[in-house]
Amino acid sequence: MREYNEQEQVRREKLEKIKEVTNPYPERYPKTHSLKEARELSDGTENVKIAGRIVFARKMGKLSFVRIRDIESDMQLEFKIDEVGEDNYEFFKKLIDVGDFVGAEGEIFTTQTGEKTLRVKKFEFLGKALRVLPEKFHGLTDTEIKYRERYVDLIMNEEARKVFLGRSKLYAYIHKFLGENGFLEVETPILQSAVCGASAKPFYTHHNTLDMDCNLRIAPETYLKQCIAGGFDKVYEVAKCFRNEGMDSEHLQEFTQVEWYASYWNFEDNIQFYQKFIKGLLMEIVGTTKIEYQGNTLDFGKENWQRINYVEELTKILGFDFLDITEPDILKQKIVEKGLFTREELEEYKSLSQIIDFSYKKLIRANIMEPTIIYNYPAVLIPLARRNDQDKRVIDVFQVLAAGTELCKAYSELVDPVVQRETFEEQLKAKAQGDDETMEMDESFLMAMEQGMPPISGLGFGIDRLMMIIFNQPSIRDVVLFPMMKPKD
Repeated sequence: MREYNEQEQVRREKLEKIKEVTNPYPERYPKTHSLKEARELSDGTENVKIAGRIVFARKMGKLSFVRIRDIESDMQLEFKIDEVGEDNYEFFKKLIDVGDFVGAEGEIFTTQTGEKTLRVKKFEFLGKALRVLPEKFHGLTDTEIKYRERYVDLIMNEEARKVFLGRSKLYAYIHKFLGENGFLEVETPILQSAVCGASAKPFYTHHNTLDMDCNLRIAPETYLKQCIAGGFDKVYEVAKCFRNEGMDSEHLQEFTQVEWYASYWNFEDNIQFYQKFIKGLLMEIVGTTKIEYQGNTLDFGKENWQRINYVEELTKILGFDFLDITEPDILKQKIVEKGLFTREELEEYKSLSQIIDFSYKKLIRANIMEPTIIYNYPAVLIPLARRNDQDKRVIDVFQVLAAGTELCKAYSELVDPVVQRETFEEQLKAKAQGDDETMEMDESFLMAMEQGMPPISGLGFGIDRLMMIIFNQPSIRDVVLFPMMKPKD
């Protein structure tokens, strides 16, 4: 049985005394206004009923002030012994603590200091907090509390409330924007029978009833394309995805990804659409297209974002045509000879795609600050993208980067089933070379492709990483309500 500290014990004793007077956890309270709405009411408005958690209390002889809060706003309450009655005032002073919930009814007025306030005529006790709220956050210990006890963070930290209210607004805007532009929302399986849709390590599980091994979704891509094959013109999903990889400030194993696909578009159409989307999103949730992120100003409002040709830029940096090389060891050797990386730095990268991707991230992506479109990717990197008509070694792909991080990836989709089967076979060769992030042969997807697909362009982005940029947060855990944490010792 858990032992209580002195303050917790006192609160439990108060709880017993409250039970003698009323139910400390009543069924409901009929509010007339949210706190945000109440703050907009004119002075003199009567019969206003609001509720919230007490986050501050200044109790005096015959007059007291408390502040209550909900997720969107807060408001001051004035308790006068002459208004609520002597017995009720004593109940309030002796038994109600910071952290408790109350409902209050009364009249709106503004104090001499300009504070919108409710003059309480009646109040009801709505819930006892048995734990004491911390005074403030500071230091590493409190960072741990933020992630493990997000409810405390939301109560105490205005910045946290701003971030997660913003996340809810982001979801609402996604549905609104895509719906207005003809996209239909669908749901695709989280439990899947083939690892496909991205290059990543999956989580595996076992389906007892069907007696088959499954993997958790790493991306919804192949199922959304099957929807296009089935007749959907424009389709999207807000998808929980899972990748059994390392954790850092930009990566969690469980994350939320948005993917949309449009028939008859190419990746240039998606570039224009994404720019329109991101500009509208920023205006909707923060009111500006200029974002301050980690000491840098990112301007998403420019008419034309900077563009970088991936293949041309990396060829220029490496000093040789890396697309002509087909053996991983040869590519490693040439990179080492150029003095760009050591053999040890490249040791863990087994396939051509891994080596190229590592080089790009270190030599190009890390140096990008302003919103930038990276396009024309090596075909070996993405088996599901359409090959360029002029050079089959290149795919019609773009990413938007800012502050050295990827915000979205989009491409003209590969819809040729013969080429698609060949690319899956190349993935199997990479797996044999030791690359454990490759895709598997997805026969169900190939069957859908063989049924016939129109031209398609798709785009995907992680909500968590976008939230980091918009709200200037240093870690992905700061924008995820309940991030996975290692159990306490």
